[in-house]
Amino acid sequence: MPIIATNPATEQVIATYPSHTPEEVDQILKVAAATFQGWKTVPFAERGALMVRAAELLESEVPSVAELMTSEMGKTFASAKGEAMKCALAMRYYAEHTEGMLQDEIIATKGSRSGVLFEPLGAIFAVMPWNFPLWQVARMVIPTIMAGNVVAFKHASNVPGCAKYLEDLFLRAGFPAGVLTTLLVGHDLVPRIIGDSRIVAVTLTGSEAAGRSVAGLAGQHLKKCVMELGGSDPFIVGASADLAKTVPMAVTARIQNNGQSCIASKRFIVVQERDSEFVDAFAAAMNAVRLGDPMDPATELGPLVSKSQRAQIAEQVAASVAAGAAVLAGGAAPERTGFYYPATVLANVPANSPAGCEELFGPVAVVHVAKDLADAIRIANDTPWGLGASIWAEDEREIDEAIAGLDAGMVFANAIVASMNELPFGGIKLSGFGRELSTMGLREFMNAKTFFVA
Repeated sequence: MPIIATNPATEQVIATYPSHTPEEVDQILKVAAATFQGWKTVPFAERGALMVRAAELLESEVPSVAELMTSEMGKTFASAKGEAMKCALAMRYYAEHTEGMLQDEIIATKGSRSGVLFEPLGAIFAVMPWNFPLWQVARMVIPTIMAGNVVAFKHASNVPGCAKYLEDLFLRAGFPAGVLTTLLVGHDLVPRIIGDSRIVAVTLTGSEAAGRSVAGLAGQHLKKCVMELGGSDPFIVGASADLAKTVPMAVTARIQNNGQSCIASKRFIVVQERDSEFVDAFAAAMNAVRLGDPMDPATELGPLVSKSQRAQIAEQVAASVAAGAAVLAGGAAPERTGFYYPATVLANVPANSPAGCEELFGPVAVVHVAKDLADAIRIANDTPWGLGASIWAEDEREIDEAIAGLDAGMVFANAIVASMNELPFGGIKLSGFGRELSTMGLREFMNAKTFFVA
């Protein structure tokens, strides 16, 4: 079955790509496994030089690849350019730092020499999502390849052009064929790929349902896996918050990437003493968000990725309103071509309504009022997810209380949750397990080999 890319702003088909056959998949995995044997012996300096070359190529092509991202999944052109530059920055970062991150660790024992050394595992299979079509792949691929592994990845079916671009970028930079390969396949071939003996480990960024499926398959074959899954991140407004700074950041935190981000803030929890002050300003700011053509520089919010994605968010909002939620901004899809949905704010949301217990993967914010900071942290933790969280306050005691009390893989104070090369990225609970980025993420797909010399 061919893979079809559709522009979510125009609803027009952009391109059609032939899927890989099972025989072609077999050949791709054969090449990847063979390439690993040579790639793992390539010195860090040579790997780094190739990665810097990839960064240079990407930097020279930012406008064209950004337009590709915008056309395939609808993100604004400005954010697409930022995503491409973020990938190039990561390439340069790991080209410089990977060798130091993987230095042998010497541990004193009764022996004459002992410790841990880190060795690459082999061919890693990655299942990647559409919402950050370059960055989600890059943040897994760049450190993993710099460490000496090779990667075969299945990208989301609606961003095949981005998948092919990444594979081609690495080839043009001079990486050997098989170091990074895209698999243009449907979900039906995923179990076969995971079970293939040439694949040694698996990673997925995606939904909870996809994570359960892929992690289950990896478990059946006793293969290491890392799962980066969904989230319903809390954005806590403390008593000491500077609202002049906090309100604009709250809007950005919710509408970034057209609201389609696992680490986008989705639940806005404000302490009672700042309730009306924050909620009124936030709702007004969300009402003012400019919805439109993602290629227009004035646009702040583009379309959702697909008709089905818009239908899902519309149904979640409608069901929540029917259950008693109040609409403070947005709340209805406009009558126009493209899969658009406006910036929306819901309040008084019943806990058992979709907006009260499901992840909202679109530009819909849910507002909660807490008695105090301790109550805000309680509300924030009352969720099956635990990816990121943020606290907005000027008082250091409030900040420290939130960082200590929030059940999340990442807590940011007076900043939007983001992935950074220097810090580990990942969550707890139903948001997954394992980490990406930083030394911790880099070592996920390495053999920590103990050595001891008497």
